[in-house]
Amino acid sequence: MKRFAILAFALLLAACGDPSKADLVKKAEGVSTKAELEAKLGRPDDIAKLGPIEQWTYKAKDGSVLFVITGDSVALQATGGKRQ
Repeated sequence: MKRFAILAFALLLAACGDPSKADLVKKAEGVSTKAELEAKLGRPDDIAKLGPIEQWTYKAKDGSVLFVITGDSVALQATGGKRQ
């Protein structure tokens, strides 16, 4: 029983880590507004603003995923390389 509890705890900790870029992109599939994006992925790790344009960055275990938002519309997504 003790071994089972330790294994379950280890699996729970592994699930709490950052998702992969592919996981984030798949979750955001079909999203067209900021509200939908936040509902699917949560608050971004970083938000940069330049006038009406926002850049939302989500960290992933194998890099990052960037969404460019104009007004309320998600206009573009890109993935970045592995985090340093």
